[in-house]
Order: sequence, then structure tokens, then C-alpha cells
Amino acid sequence: MIAIKRAYEAPADADGARVLVDRLWPRGRAKDSLRILKWMKELGPSDELRRFFGHDPARWPDFRKRYLRELERSGAAPLIAELAALARKGRLTLVYGARDTEHNQAVVLKEFLEAKLRNS
Repeated sequence: MIAIKRAYEAPADADGARVLVDRLWPRGRAKDSLRILKWMKELGPSDELRRFFGHDPARWPDFRKRYLRELERSGAAPLIAELAALARKGRLTLVYGARDTEHNQAVVLKEFLEAKLRNS
């Protein structure tokens, strides 16, 4: 199972393997407080895409398409495979910093990973 959770929510044992998937470290959060297994900043949207989106829900459909294209690039494949392996072993929680719980890269990444797992 794959879940998503804000970096500003308290970690829980039920989260399983916690992986931070933001390109930037969440403001005001100490490393120990996140209790992450790994920081995969390379899976976060590119700086250009982040600036384009600006957390504007009106830009969500275009952001989603562009981010999916970025995830398909060959450089992301090993990281995607690593996340898929973690998800196969148990619960995987993708940790992100955005305030908007519906319009952020972790939502897209979760869908992308679930599709990869279904098709493998």
C-alpha cells in the first residue's frame, strides 16, 4: 500500500517506510522529526515545473501531465523501481511539504507508482 502524508504531520509507526519526495527540504522541519528512510529529491518536480505550477490549482492538469513526463525520463527509473520495491514489502508513505493535500507532486507520484505496480 502507498500513502501520502505532509511533512508537517507527525510520523506514525503505521506509516511504514517514509520517503521524502520533495526537491526542497520542508521549511522548519528538522531531519530527525521527519523520520524518513530516504530523501529522493531527484523525484521532485524540476525547478522550472515547480515555478510554473506555483501551487495554483488552475494549473493542476497541465502540471500533472508535465510531471508525469518528467517521471518517465530514464534517470528516474531506478528511483521509481526502489519505491516500488519498498511498496511491495509493506506500507510506503510518500512525504511532501505542500499545504494543498490534493494538488501536489506526491499525489501524482502515488498514482504513477500504483500504475507501475499493477502493470508489473
